Amino acid sequence: MKKSLYRSRAPLRVSFCGGGTDVSPYPEERGGVVLSATINKYAYASLAARDDERITITSLDYDVVAKYEHSDSVTFDGNLDLVKAVIKRLGGDSGLDLFIHSDAPPGSGLGSSSTLVVALIGAFKEWLSTPLTDYKIAELAYQIERTDMKIAGGRQDQYAATFGGFNFIEFGKDFTVVNPLRIKPSVLNELEYRLLLCYTGETRLSAGILKRQTDSYVSRKDEVVRALDGLKEDTTRMKNALLLGKLDQFGELLHEAWLKKKNLDQEISSTHIDGLYSVAREHGAVGGKILGAGGGGYLLTLCRFDRKHIVAEKLEKAGGQIVEFGFEFRGLDTWKAE
Repeated sequence: MKKSLYRSRAPLRVSFCGGGTDVSPYPEERGGVVLSATINKYAYASLAARDDERITITSLDYDVVAKYEHSDSVTFDGNLDLVKAVIKRLGGDSGLDLFIHSDAPPGSGLGSSSTLVVALIGAFKEWLSTPLTDYKIAELAYQIERTDMKIAGGRQDQYAATFGGFNFIEFGKDFTVVNPLRIKPSVLNELEYRLLLCYTGETRLSAGILKRQTDSYVSRKDEVVRALDGLKEDTTRMKNALLLGKLDQFGELLHEAWLKKKNLDQEISSTHIDGLYSVAREHGAVGGKILGAGGGGYLLTLCRFDRKHIVAEKLEKAGGQIVEFGFEFRGLDTWKAE
């Protein structure tokens, strides 16, 4: 008899401002905020139950397969460890086959690792018929990454991937609140029309950058504290500009926030990234930033509408790769495939 497949899909995100203020202990002590939107790039997971206790994990992106006789033999060895952590939390003693893939590699700055964890939780939820709210899914994903696996990072990506859409997310000592933004369709269309996403050609592991940033904050390094406080203010200003349809102001705030973000750690930018950004600004970008923790991944810029094609051409000549994208307003989706 043909077995059912339980599938899930969660969207990747672009974070416009506030990244860093969601990394503990800053939000617990001073309160953090992030402005982000999900896009039509995704992480996928498929789950099929087995009749025995064996477990197989297949990464379709990297053609990697891990096989185990039962859940007790699943070990953390640096290979697909986040997937294994979800199995440890939710799989019990059942045998299963898992298949995963993503539209962006880890270290891209689009929140791909956290989004994959959300997608995996979604597949287990569909299989087990577990009643989990969006908040519980996002928090579980956060706990698996930050507590179980002790991976340094914030908590915005798990919530963005689960809820989807444009959100102003607030982080406090004992709460996270996702505020969906009601932005005029004409403003969203114009924003999408003027944004340009460019792959820098480099990925990075964010944990080292975030650990140094956290250490600098904990030791009250004045430059880092000021930068985080300034980013929090810019996030609110950026949200207001978006709601009012003031996209030039939104782009200028992107630029101001990028300058502050570079003060969080010396490896957030690089000669290559600075070069690409200078090219973009020189040829018609109002503002922009590296997505995620920095050090590589994707450069996002807001361009003058009549210069976007020129900025794209110049960035590609400078070694970048333009990636088409659109906004995605749905969050985690799960379904059963017969």
